[in-house]
Amino acid sequence: MAAISPQPTFEGDIFSAPLVHTDSNLLACIEPDYKPFVPGNSLRRMTRVLKMGLTTALKCLQESGVATPGPIITGTGKGSLQDTERFIKEIEDYKETALNPTPFIQSTYNSVNGLIALQQKCTAYNNTFVHRGFSFENALLDSMMLIQEGEPHTLTGAFEEITAEHFYIKSRIGYWKSESTDSRELYKHLSPGTIAGEGAVFFTLAGTPTQQSYAAISGFKMLYKPVPGKLTATLKNFTTHADLIVTGRNGDSNFEHYYQELDNCFPDTPQLPFKHLCGEYDTAGAFGLWLSAHILKAQQVPQQWFSMFNQLPEHINSILFYNHFYGEQHVMILLERV
Repeated sequence: MAAISPQPTFEGDIFSAPLVHTDSNLLACIEPDYKPFVPGNSLRRMTRVLKMGLTTALKCLQESGVATPGPIITGTGKGSLQDTERFIKEIEDYKETALNPTPFIQSTYNSVNGLIALQQKCTAYNNTFVHRGFSFENALLDSMMLIQEGEPHTLTGAFEEITAEHFYIKSRIGYWKSESTDSRELYKHLSPGTIAGEGAVFFTLAGTPTQQSYAAISGFKMLYKPVPGKLTATLKNFTTHADLIVTGRNGDSNFEHYYQELDNCFPDTPQLPFKHLCGEYDTAGAFGLWLSAHILKAQQVPQQWFSMFNQLPEHINSILFYNHFYGEQHVMILLERV
């Protein structure tokens, strides 16, 4: 696994890494040195999300010991916003004449997948899912199906970026909190909207555990716009017990009632929300899954990231991950220790 996020997750031990916070309602990624992974002449022509996606994927392969990836499957809600905005701006500036094709080419959703395949000389199955809050989850489902069909492993991930223009547009329609909110106090400020985020996360998935394995996925469920009562019934049928619940709670009062249903289903199970670490975005679930797998393997929680939560189990053998994207796409994943 590998992640570039607003926290220092790319290198080093996350259990000793400090908590990065903001009061600007926007958590931007801490970008690493890309030069060990990408040639300098290529870096100059790449935008942020391309650098983040490619470097995270290469780091993931490096850590898993896989030389050449098999199928490459990713999910993204928006793709390269920076390139898209640049291309649209140039249409206006140049009156639809003499346009530079590079921003258009790199704005396509599958540009990260193509860069990974070119860099690694991989000619296997290559697919990108763009399904808003289900983007990463559909990539994960596709990967699991390929493994069931006999693929030894897949490179599966998600990537998202936020730009100043996109942050402003979404603030106009109520996506973000109207008042400046310290991300450390996110869950204490229950009001409309949340804080924005971005990130890139990649996993190497395999059908059998290895010494490098972090966790096993033993349950997976997606719900689209559940009617009243459906979420509660699905949660109760999905699992009877988990030692810990990792949730996508984000301080948005418009959708807090979904997490209250979760509270009612599992009143005695400790919960860890993660959106104060990465912010809200289409594929934030990938970061939550990455964090859950780390907790399972290390059998500990990054205390400096969750100092507001004290009652945590000593032994964690299973984690229920639950997240939703603005009340429409709901995801439940059960992880078990390997």
